[in-house]
Amino acid sequence: MVSIRLSRGGAKNRPFYHVVVTDSRSSRDGRYIERVGFFNPLARGGEQRLVLDCERVQYWKSNGAQPTDSVARLIKDANKAAAVATAA
Repeated sequence: MVSIRLSRGGAKNRPFYHVVVTDSRSSRDGRYIERVGFFNPLARGGEQRLVLDCERVQYWKSNGAQPTDSVARLIKDANKAAAVATAA
């Protein structure tokens, strides 16, 4: 099964996550099919906290990829931010 999940990067006590599409059997930070964005939980000032390629995420979901709970929440936040940006 294909899943959309977070892959951890960054230094100790400074997490940084890539949002990746991967086979569910591969390890957390192992091989992935496609990187569709990133999440920086410690973003400060002008740094971007979340960047997602919503078109590619929707493509993978339509082909059966299952997002994890945390990624589903991030997708929801990204869609909400995109709706606000287009409305303004």
